[in-house]
Amino acid sequence: MPLKARDEIVAMACPSLAGMYLVKLGLLLTLIGGVSHTDASSMRVRGESHLLLVGDAGTGKSALLRHAARLSPRSVLTTGIGATSAGLTCTAIREPGGEWMLEAGALVLADGGVCAIDEFDSIREHDRGAIHEAMEQQTLSVAKAGLVCKLRTKCSVFAACNPKGKGYDHDRSISVNTGLPSPLLSRFDVVLLLLDKSRAGGGRSEEHDRDVAQHILREACGEEGPPPEPDAATWPLEKMRAYVEFVRGSFRPSVTPPAQRAIVAYYSHQRQADTTSEARTTIRLLESAVRLAQAHARLMFREEVTLLDAIYVIVVLESSTLHSRLAGGSICALTSMFDETPDATYPLLRDKILDSLGIDAEGRPLRQEGGGGYPGERLGGYM
Repeated sequence: MPLKARDEIVAMACPSLAGMYLVKLGLLLTLIGGVSHTDASSMRVRGESHLLLVGDAGTGKSALLRHAARLSPRSVLTTGIGATSAGLTCTAIREPGGEWMLEAGALVLADGGVCAIDEFDSIREHDRGAIHEAMEQQTLSVAKAGLVCKLRTKCSVFAACNPKGKGYDHDRSISVNTGLPSPLLSRFDVVLLLLDKSRAGGGRSEEHDRDVAQHILREACGEEGPPPEPDAATWPLEKMRAYVEFVRGSFRPSVTPPAQRAIVAYYSHQRQADTTSEARTTIRLLESAVRLAQAHARLMFREEVTLLDAIYVIVVLESSTLHSRLAGGSICALTSMFDETPDATYPLLRDKILDSLGIDAEGRPLRQEGGGGYPGERLGGYM
């Protein structure tokens, strides 16, 4: 599948929002997910991905959560506080007859689908500890009122929250800005910052503001004019949902050696960088990159994860930082627009990222330091 066709599919995700190329791409990759497997210790490694949107008010976070829920055949849309006493996990309640029973929360009810959580920073204290197991091991161990059991929470979590205080502080980490602990943040495969630069004095593009205004008026008043996204007929929601389910069930992509080396080189680069957040540079970053690369291969209708998939996953992961050294500047997920000629632009993007990582198109190091070999050959077991 050419990149132009991929962008047409991505543009049809949440069509009510103009542009937001990286956000829509990250949303689709999270929905599609990777391939689950069992490691040597008989422990299941999840294939479902999780997405966190951190941004200012009015940047479309709630609309993206609702659209993600609608694209899944089974979904639960809730807030961090929760609509019932069960909250996100579960609670024990006493029946009129005196017997105890468990009331399932949002994560348990969303098993096999999507759990969309708005105002994620306001989750209850008794849910914070249990949600760690629910997101990573995808189970929920319960021992309440004499009831001991394990519930399944095999779902993708789509969460959104606002920065703490008056706005996002560029000098502080994501953990401090959101109030979420590092162990919880590390469980999200994709963290996207949706920041209104005009509020922060960042000189937001006037052209982008004009495109967004025209898109909103076109949706509300039926104005004529060329759409800002790629020129394609919009699929109905049912067809979009069917495509996501088809690629999820039909492809189990394997990661090729060049893609493996590019992913490991990016992981090593992030671990050594001084400006990255410690919450986002754990071993889970490597597992997340593999899952997202497999999801991109599925989106491209392929059985193999190539270097192209790894490059675009790196771009999506870099969107969680305000200043990307790999992309040669800042990446703003909120104002990212679709490229008119993505197939012609890809070689330039690939060469820029590979040069920053110090590897060639085959994933081999440009400069060999020492005699220990390339790290990708020693960590290839994660692929």
